[in-house]
Amino acid sequence: MNADDENRFRPKPGRIRSDTPKAGKAKSFLTQAKKLARQHSNTHPEYAPRLGSRTAAKSTAKGGKAAQASGGPGVRRGRGAAFVRARTLSGGWRHSAPGIRRVVVKTRYVQQAGKNGKAAAHLRYIQRDGTSRDGERGQLYSATEDRADGDAFLDRGKEDRHQFRFIVSPEDGADLTDLTAHTRDLMRQIEADLGTKLDWIAVNHYNTGHPHVHVIVRGKDDLGENLVVNGDYLANGIRERASELATLELGPVTEIEQTRKLSAEIDQDRFTRIDRAMTEEAEDRFLDLRREPEDPRRQFDRTLRLRRLGKLEQMGLATEHAPGVWELSEQMESTLRGLGERGDIIRNMHKALKADGLERDPMTFHIHDGSPQTPIVGRVVDKYLTDELGENLTVVVDGIDGRTHHFAGIDPARVEDARIGSIVEIGPADTTQRPSDRTIAAIVEDGVYRPSRHLEHAKFEGRVPGGDYEGFVDAHVRRLEALRRAGIVERIDADQWRIPEDFESRAAAYDAGRNRQASIRVISTFNLESQIGSDGATWLDRRLVTPDASDLAPAGFGQQVREAMNQRREHHIEQGDATRSRDGRIFYRRNLLATLREREVASVGAEIAASKALPFRAATDGESVSGKFTGTVQLSSGKFAVVEKSHEFTLIPWRPVIDRQLGREVMGVVQGGSVSWQLGKARGLAL
Repeated sequence: MNADDENRFRPKPGRIRSDTPKAGKAKSFLTQAKKLARQHSNTHPEYAPRLGSRTAAKSTAKGGKAAQASGGPGVRRGRGAAFVRARTLSGGWRHSAPGIRRVVVKTRYVQQAGKNGKAAAHLRYIQRDGTSRDGERGQLYSATEDRADGDAFLDRGKEDRHQFRFIVSPEDGADLTDLTAHTRDLMRQIEADLGTKLDWIAVNHYNTGHPHVHVIVRGKDDLGENLVVNGDYLANGIRERASELATLELGPVTEIEQTRKLSAEIDQDRFTRIDRAMTEEAEDRFLDLRREPEDPRRQFDRTLRLRRLGKLEQMGLATEHAPGVWELSEQMESTLRGLGERGDIIRNMHKALKADGLERDPMTFHIHDGSPQTPIVGRVVDKYLTDELGENLTVVVDGIDGRTHHFAGIDPARVEDARIGSIVEIGPADTTQRPSDRTIAAIVEDGVYRPSRHLEHAKFEGRVPGGDYEGFVDAHVRRLEALRRAGIVERIDADQWRIPEDFESRAAAYDAGRNRQASIRVISTFNLESQIGSDGATWLDRRLVTPDASDLAPAGFGQQVREAMNQRREHHIEQGDATRSRDGRIFYRRNLLATLREREVASVGAEIAASKALPFRAATDGESVSGKFTGTVQLSSGKFAVVEKSHEFTLIPWRPVIDRQLGREVMGVVQGGSVSWQLGKARGLAL
């Protein structure tokens, strides 16, 4: 190869290509616009559900997972996605635009609601007394029925994978002509957006400052498939439709109305729209309001902010560093939200007491964050849903200590028997040792627990119900695994666990730290008025025979109890169950409580016998009772179980453990006004 060949350059032109690498096929303007819109909807905060805007949403995506309401592929899936995309391409959501009527919408997605009693509990409490316009029980309705059958709705949805719950609260709901018709119009529009018929029921509530609607929707579409709803539609679409309907009926919000509504928020002790706007405008918590804008509307907004900042400065939540330059406190939002929640609680307590014709000084209100340090005895004056979309309850108790107590987040099963007026005792969290911990401690040898040794011991004693010895021991191993994660025990190998000497006390302390739920005991389901003239052994009687009244305050419910005890004492004298001596002392019949209890049981048993066409026989002390457990009955002497045989029935004192045996054969021994129940195949195991 010579030098000329080495330096010769021969160009080889190829196909003409774009300067942009990997440009591929040219895309139309519409395709590119849609792509940008989808990207925008995934990232722009305007379209994300914000708890601060009082719109909480949970939604489902394919496969049963929660669809993401902002960001990720979830926003493109589920029914209603087409409506979301249409709003995105047309400029975004309009429910916050000027002139649009505001509507608060809260949504919740509940899994397996029909299988664990959650749906029934929720339905029961949204229909509670005092929620309708006339103060009566709330009335269910549906798309076609003014009086819907809640039990039938629950039966249809008992196998559903999930359930949706909505609260729709128009800001101007009191001005709507018909809230029921408004709800039906909204649900028809939602059905059109989702492309399916919905099975739903609703109830209107007028027990707050703003009328609102509770809607429950089955998690099935009209083809019987799982109803999957787009996350953005849950977060914003329902609110959009509700705002459109409210605006259509009442007309756009005028400048005068908007001015009045915003001005009313200046002195409120809660997180307001003005606060939210200032938080969004502030840079590093600093807000510069020195320049006065020329636009009259913006001048009004500036005046609102300055007046609100003056209020916040008095509360220690804002500081003016220079004329017009303000710094917002880091705790401003959390503090204002806490004050708003506390204000709502106090208003609810006042309303509950007023419904009973009672007046209490707000200084005596005690709002508990957890369980109390000492037991509190009092009368239930209110019981309602803590979160109106959930199942847990709030209980308001008028205590004998002269204070009114507020307990939130109570498991409804624990106060199922408590009605308004019932007497309850709420105490510290239950810290009793678990039977499994006592068993483990008994099996330990030289500081080591061996599951294999425990299995041999269980088989030798033969006291495991059903004979599932392996499952019985596995339950103890699972308990140890939980305690291992807490650093209480140590796992040596598969068949050895190192157990400390103070194992039981440390395990109990661990449970107490995790369980902040207060212990609740229903002392009497009967109110004071019913107890005064009752035939049975009441709570007042138990206080009379132990005459220490030091825990009764001289005011409030404590004073009412004192007066009721005096009336009950006079009732016993009239009935011959007590006598008054010349020096004024009162002597009660011997074994008064047992006598009253037996008297009431005999009377109620005779009444039940008339309806059952079965003779009643009272059980005697020390007697062994057996039969089918068919139900319970509430007496002033307590709760009793109905135990039936083929030729007779009897009433036996109830205990919680027997509830699982409803409809089954049970056996127990009556002992001093109580029963030692013997359940399961192993009759020797007493519970």
